Amino acid sequence: MADGNFILTQEGKDKLEEELHFLETEKRAEIGERIKVAREFGDISENSEYDDAKNEQGMMEARIAEISRILSEATVVNTPKRSNSVHIGSTVTVDMGGRERVFTIVGGAESDAAAGKISNESPVGSVLLGHKKGDVVETTGPTGRKITMTILKLEH
Repeated sequence: MADGNFILTQEGKDKLEEELHFLETEKRAEIGERIKVAREFGDISENSEYDDAKNEQGMMEARIAEISRILSEATVVNTPKRSNSVHIGSTVTVDMGGRERVFTIVGGAESDAAAGKISNESPVGSVLLGHKKGDVVETTGPTGRKITMTILKLEH
């Protein structure tokens, strides 16, 4: 999301805040200690432990900056508890040609396909928004193949 328009569920915001706290406290201290110990080995120009720790420190600081930016620019959406249509934060069970799949619709900043959390901007997520149980929706997958889904169950 290059435009900085981040959408988060309350759960996603809480997880990012927890990760940020962990990185800023425990992880920073851990990496700082690794760098200190590696420096004690002597010449740091050929010290792989020092290089590894500095690289990890750089990646961690980049992640801290990314999370801070997301949290400062994000809009937290509250999912209506009594709604019969799909919104961000909804968990949807669909039938995809005889195969049941469960998706939770989230903002792009907290999407995790392996965990079943899909972005509201993805082809599947965007087509499900606003639909109700029993609706049949179609979209085009990444390979160009048409995907037809029937909404079986909707939870908020």
